[in-house]
Amino acid sequence: MTNPPLTHKITLLVATGNRAKFNEISALLRGSDVRIVPLDRVGPVEVPPESGDSFQENARLKAVAVARATGYLTLADDSGLEVDALGGKPGVLSARFGSPGTTDVERYQLLLDKLIGIPPERRTARFRCVVAVAEPGGPVHFAEGTCEGRIVATPRGAHGFGYDPIFEVLSLRRTLAEVGPDVKNLVSHRAQAMRGARAILERLLASWNATGKD
Repeated sequence: MTNPPLTHKITLLVATGNRAKFNEISALLRGSDVRIVPLDRVGPVEVPPESGDSFQENARLKAVAVARATGYLTLADDSGLEVDALGGKPGVLSARFGSPGTTDVERYQLLLDKLIGIPPERRTARFRCVVAVAEPGGPVHFAEGTCEGRIVATPRGAHGFGYDPIFEVLSLRRTLAEVGPDVKNLVSHRAQAMRGARAILERLLASWNATGKD
């Protein structure tokens, strides 16, 4: 699926210091009429910690804080892995699962350890992503995406980041780390959420053009 181009040029600041995440978001939103700017391009800006109780609240906190600090239309997201056998954990704590300083590999290995003895049919899980687009001094708009799958017993693949090597997409029967970015950017939770973000940007542009707002 090819995303249609946005109709007018707009600058969008992405509120993340994670370069892999920025590259993924940039690829999903890339178009001739959207200028996607990384956080470090506008100087040192503090992104607040993800202290909310939900993905939506965490995304909102980050987007609003950065939009206020910079004056730019800002996009932020929060995403995580919900494992049914663990009661939906790690959920909003996905990026902080384990002790401070834990690496991605250590983090997903810890999760695998907690699933020892759980049969494949009970290892169902999903990635969830919520995107917030904050207008400076204005409203916040949201989009959401999910990707259903299961947790495999052994990591597979060398692409992606985070929990990708242990998350098998049901429709592909491959982990997100076994597929290249072109495939991942069609089926992932973030891909679905970013399609919603594109629609938000299109609505904002249409509204701004109608009122003469730059």
